[in-house]
Amino acid sequence: MRYHKIDNQFFTQNRAEFSEKMKEKSVAVFVSNDEHPRNGDQFFPYRQSSDFFYLTGIDQEKSLLLLAPDCPNPKLREVLFVFKTNEIIAIWNGHKYTKEEASELSGIERVEWLDSFEMILNEATSFAENIYLNTYEYPKYSTEVISRENRFTSQIKQQFPLHVLERSAPILYAMRMIKKPTEIELLKEACEITNKAFRRTLTFVKPGVMEFEVQAEIEHEFTINRANGHGYYPIIASGKNACVLHYIENDKECKNGDFLLFDFGAEYANYSADMSRSIPVNGKFTERQKAVYQAVLRTLNKLTEAMVVGVSLDDLDKLSKKLSEKELIDLGLLDAEEVKNQDPKNPLFMKYFMHGVNHHLGLDVHDVGNRHTPLTAGMVLTCEPGIYIQEENLGIRLENDILITENGPVNLMTNIPIEIEEIERLMC
Repeated sequence: MRYHKIDNQFFTQNRAEFSEKMKEKSVAVFVSNDEHPRNGDQFFPYRQSSDFFYLTGIDQEKSLLLLAPDCPNPKLREVLFVFKTNEIIAIWNGHKYTKEEASELSGIERVEWLDSFEMILNEATSFAENIYLNTYEYPKYSTEVISRENRFTSQIKQQFPLHVLERSAPILYAMRMIKKPTEIELLKEACEITNKAFRRTLTFVKPGVMEFEVQAEIEHEFTINRANGHGYYPIIASGKNACVLHYIENDKECKNGDFLLFDFGAEYANYSADMSRSIPVNGKFTERQKAVYQAVLRTLNKLTEAMVVGVSLDDLDKLSKKLSEKELIDLGLLDAEEVKNQDPKNPLFMKYFMHGVNHHLGLDVHDVGNRHTPLTAGMVLTCEPGIYIQEENLGIRLENDILITENGPVNLMTNIPIEIEEIERLMC
């Protein structure tokens, strides 16, 4: 692993908290992510299941976790399973965890080889009435790919038809929504690596460079600072491309007079930053670009101030609409009278600002979390207003990562340049 070792007390605490929330006479089983085929005999770089990592710290495929907190046999209450390696695997694919290494990383005392899983599971479930299983339940997630979690769930249903199946996700998602101090430090590191990468681009970008060349500069800085890579596929969008919200081709030339929109974030120890910035390709803002940029920045600052304990994401969306409408009127993009008489089901501001302003952040860039839960101390969310003017080939989005505390919002990206004067100075 590239990242520095995480204190295993973090994972131990997470398992203990999950176990406390389980029903009596229960077993919980968690599986690691699949290795995903790319083409031929090649696989995509491995990324662990966020839930599995959260509970174990294990960044290796073919792993299983068994929790049976009130099992009368204390040796079955917490067991980690990893696959047994050998000299051939080591020669072809590199080192895999020993039992001792897996125990040290996870804080789990009992580690077994994978081939003993069935026997131990059968013994643990003989004392249990309920089996907790885990699946990914993010509301906007949809895929035709059958995950290892889904395959495992089908297997358990057939193997233990008389046990009651329970969902792990509601417990885990409530836990993951509130970040512990270890997680906040990991997110801060991801933000700092993102800062270094953005500052690197400010000295590189100029008319004539390609968007993918800018991406390469970012990835160089990520790599030398121990990041896993990107937390999500980066958006490096110049000119009219910046008006495409999920533009990822990153293959066009950055031209003189255009604006360049960045949306990227480093992933460090599986925790992801999420940043958006917008800069002039030639290093100097025009008056029109300044006006639109300052409108977005004012909206960002006012929305951030409103991110306090007790506020809902719906409240922030309503405030965002109000702020955006005013700024768009002041920019001459909307008419005040038309806004006053608009169809509330089809608001006019949506032509220039068509996405939400907040989402939870953590092990996933769109992290688990209930949008209907009011902001609570320990949550980390993005704040990302924008204005997209297709007729002017101008798209501007600004985004910071915000920690919610009892004393108000804390911007985790204060070191990342955002003011016009600083950007122009660093680009000159």
